[in-house]
Amino acid sequence: MQNNFVWDDRLGISVPHLNKPWGTYDKALQAAILLHWEKIRGTIPDRIGQIEKHINELQDQLSSEENFEISCELNYKIASLASVINDLWLWYRLNQNISSKIHG
Repeated sequence: MQNNFVWDDRLGISVPHLNKPWGTYDKALQAAILLHWEKIRGTIPDRIGQIEKHINELQDQLSSEENFEISCELNYKIASLASVINDLWLWYRLNQNISSKIHG
């Protein structure tokens, strides 16, 4: 079942990676995949919180930075981390429908 998930370094979580159409998996494997995803999905808000903390630290550095090049680097890092947060929320929200199948 682990083959159905791959680690995403950028997001800091494992994401689904299905090698064939969903309907071709037997019901037991579908249930196991959904349960595993629900566990991963439950960690996304905490992951977002970690990234937000890092963004806040970078913003604190930026507020006192006088070097233009370093300010640009800090802005780039903040924007990159904000992009990760956006993608994590997309995974979290898009897969609410999938997660509801566990209980349905």
